[in-house]
Amino acid sequence: MMTHANVRIIASSESWIEQSAIDQLHQTASLPGIEAVVGLPDLHAGRGIAVGAAFWSSDHVYPHLVGSDIGCGMGLWRTGLALRKFRPDTALRKLHGLEEAWSGDAAARLAEAGLPPLASEALGTIGGGNHFAELLRIDTVEDGTLFAGTGLEQEAVHLLVHSGSRGLGQAIFDRHRLRHNVGALIAGEADTTVYLAEHDAAIRWATLNRAVIAERFCDRLGTIAKRLLDICHNSVTPYRGGWLHRKGAAPADKGLVVIPGSRGDLTYLVRPRLDQAHEALQSLAHGAGRKWSRSEARDKLSRRFRVVDLERTKLGGRVICEDRDLIYEEAPQAYKDIHQVVHDLLQAGLIDVLATLRPLVTYKTRRA
Repeated sequence: MMTHANVRIIASSESWIEQSAIDQLHQTASLPGIEAVVGLPDLHAGRGIAVGAAFWSSDHVYPHLVGSDIGCGMGLWRTGLALRKFRPDTALRKLHGLEEAWSGDAAARLAEAGLPPLASEALGTIGGGNHFAELLRIDTVEDGTLFAGTGLEQEAVHLLVHSGSRGLGQAIFDRHRLRHNVGALIAGEADTTVYLAEHDAAIRWATLNRAVIAERFCDRLGTIAKRLLDICHNSVTPYRGGWLHRKGAAPADKGLVVIPGSRGDLTYLVRPRLDQAHEALQSLAHGAGRKWSRSEARDKLSRRFRVVDLERTKLGGRVICEDRDLIYEEAPQAYKDIHQVVHDLLQAGLIDVLATLRPLVTYKTRRA
């Protein structure tokens, strides 16, 4: 018998969420074994699966609810760069060659992480789409007491890295799809055990990848950095005796969370409120969420802006993106209002805001 899971969308009446994303959420809620679904304020339509959502099942695992970029997430570092001495133009000149293969010992770093030499040629690279590395400064401190224990410093430049498992996650997903298409795996069965082991390896690979990206940035800029947090927003993990799938949803049970806006807006540093987290399947928004599809953004914005117009933001940040299509697809105008997203999480009692960070330089890609 077809059942329909309970669906909760955490968004206020002031937030706009496209109907196609809501439809996708309800379609997923009707899958066999899915028992609870939560849409977060950054909810938007994806390739068949809504992004900005969490899905729970007591005994089913759905790899396509995680997708191909297993382990995609955000890492935040405090660099040794003093804000008073930081010059964006100097950073722009130094940040080159990051699309090329990393010259370090990838096999050794993977072995240190308990991984075989998987996708070693991609280790330390950002990738395309909405992935980026960004230098930021503290903009406001909302709670000084909580902020004091974060490791962030108001006089330091910080680095935010958003990337995932690159081709490794795609290969794992493709192998599963060849055998099962979009069908479920049943907890305890052999194929499920294999998928979960590969999934967990991709999580560790993605975490290491963000660290190597940060090291490469710091090498170019002549500094060092300390990692303050790392969170994954594409995963399936044990929860309440079952399986919690997150598709573009940050965990509320792993400590502090960064929720970035577009490259032209602020990033929020928040503390999850654990007393309410179960209402949202222990999940939070992972960003602003797309307002327009990539093709819509290209079509609309290329008529209104030159590429050079998008290389500086309304907050004074600089953007390195030498892919003409990508700079339009990922323009700030293509994303929802991050302040409204965070406001909705606050209204739902899911977070406390500690601080906001302002982008200084956002790096996406250089030409080959």
